[in-house]
Amino acid sequence: MKAAFITLGCKVNQYETQILQEKFAAAGIETAEKGERCDICVINSCTVTSSGDKKTRQMLRRLKRQNPDAVMVLTGCYAQAFPQEAAALTEADVVTGTTNRSGVLDLVQAFLQTRQRIVQIIPHERGEAFEKMSATGFMERTRAFVKIQDGCDRYCTYCIIPYARGPVRSKTIEDMVEELKQLAKQGYREVVLVGINLPCYGKDLGLRLIDAVEAACAVEGISRVRLGSLEPELLTPPDLARLAAQPKFCPQFHLSLQSGCDKTLKAMNRHYDSAEYARIVADIRAAFPNPSITTDIMTGFPGETEEDYQQSEAFSVRMGFAKAHIFPYSVRQGTRAAKMPDQLTQKVKEERAARLIAATDETRRAFLQSQVGLVEEVLFETTETPYGIEGYTANYTPVCVQTDEDIRGQMRKVRITAALNDQCLGELI
Repeated sequence: MKAAFITLGCKVNQYETQILQEKFAAAGIETAEKGERCDICVINSCTVTSSGDKKTRQMLRRLKRQNPDAVMVLTGCYAQAFPQEAAALTEADVVTGTTNRSGVLDLVQAFLQTRQRIVQIIPHERGEAFEKMSATGFMERTRAFVKIQDGCDRYCTYCIIPYARGPVRSKTIEDMVEELKQLAKQGYREVVLVGINLPCYGKDLGLRLIDAVEAACAVEGISRVRLGSLEPELLTPPDLARLAAQPKFCPQFHLSLQSGCDKTLKAMNRHYDSAEYARIVADIRAAFPNPSITTDIMTGFPGETEEDYQQSEAFSVRMGFAKAHIFPYSVRQGTRAAKMPDQLTQKVKEERAARLIAATDETRRAFLQSQVGLVEEVLFETTETPYGIEGYTANYTPVCVQTDEDIRGQMRKVRITAALNDQCLGELI
């Protein structure tokens, strides 16, 4: 028996799909190759945007057509946030949410026995515990994602995720360390600590994110520790000082901005303004010698005027982001922003996104150029490019080198010699 696993969305979803694959494998169910006919199809859904919901529905229907006799499983954030919509998708034989990943296999086995459709979406509750789970391997040989936090209590006006993921809850330090030890034994050199709202790690345990980072850095065999996306205002100067004291910590900070206009930030219910964000960026650059700051920025939020957009663009350029993910605002039913007046047309949202992409592409090129001449340790991936094999520095600068050596999975010193539009070139030392 074979199962296909399709993941939509974030690194947390990818991690949880890995958990599901391992559970199915332990029960004797192999993972199907891409395009291979299968007996079970598991779709781990995303619901950040309405287009994500659409992709989920399209994927479910396409896989059902391709595998008409397979057990179709719909799980994840879409089902949790919109249980009635998910339950109405009759192509799915098993429908479940985000509260019980370890029970997905049991539901599939129950369906195989009875052939009775199962819809089991358990609501999140205050005080619920972090679901204990750990992964032993990933598709990438050199980098492993480790989920240490779940849930969000920030309630940004455009975001459905608090409803899809429930309250803040955290993996214990002991469980995290044990998982990292097992990953180190498997040969992983770098780990990325991820969560739904990562800086909230430890609120339920009397800890802070820095406590998890320090414990991860102490694990023998792990050479690098990196963080996933961060809410900026939860990074304090004392935390940054402790992070800077960890030689294994990678100085790459993905600080979600969303807008550089204070009026828009307030309408979004973000918990900082542009001045505080700029101060945090300055604190990072003072604490680390060569950090990278990356971000997400939205255009066309309800009520955003041309002047508001220009403020956001000017602020974004001033921050000098190493990379920015730019996207037009998408109406998300079930959120406060969906009911706000002054909704913008898709044309305006996309036109502003195109302008901001062009502006932040320039800051990316400037950042990559600033890396030329540096000697950095690069952890090489398995990826071959027209410019050679690709790897990443500690601040996540992509560097390609030409070599006849098999350096995949190795950490090597590289002199960065040139900058292209989206990566650097280098030579082994």
